[in-house]
Amino acid sequence: MSIVAKKRLQYGLLAISGLIAASDQVVKWLVQQSMAYGESIPVTPLFNWVHARNTGTAFSLFADGGGWQRYFLITIAVVVSFVLIRLILQCRRRGEAIAYSLILGGAVGNLIDRIFRGYVVDSFDVYWQSWHWPAFNLADIAIVLGTVLFLYVSFIPEKSGTNVELDGSG
Repeated sequence: MSIVAKKRLQYGLLAISGLIAASDQVVKWLVQQSMAYGESIPVTPLFNWVHARNTGTAFSLFADGGGWQRYFLITIAVVVSFVLIRLILQCRRRGEAIAYSLILGGAVGNLIDRIFRGYVVDSFDVYWQSWHWPAFNLADIAIVLGTVLFLYVSFIPEKSGTNVELDGSG
């Protein structure tokens, strides 16, 4: 793969990250504009559309931290975002780069919320009878999919002579 094609792919992956973050923000904006905080709209027997807020981390951990967690999580997200951008630009394996791109898009989507709202807007509620999974959003989905893809790719051995690397060197 030529240097130009490699750069085009890298910037394409960064653009995908931006598209994920932007899509996440659009969904969150729609939720905030169309639903009252705490409102839940049944969609299927297993899924509700909700308007929830999360001031903590995944599964609302540290949500009752008194405010310190906002700045701590913003700092972590900024550092992780820069690391992911660097990994995307340096990564030689396509699958890994795609995984990093998904994670970056989700991290930036939630980072925008923390900076401008002070909390993350969640809108998806999956449940079974009276048991509800913690509410989540599009950014969270991208982070989970990126993590699963990264783990999957990590267990695939690199083979020489195959086109699994961004630079085509095998």
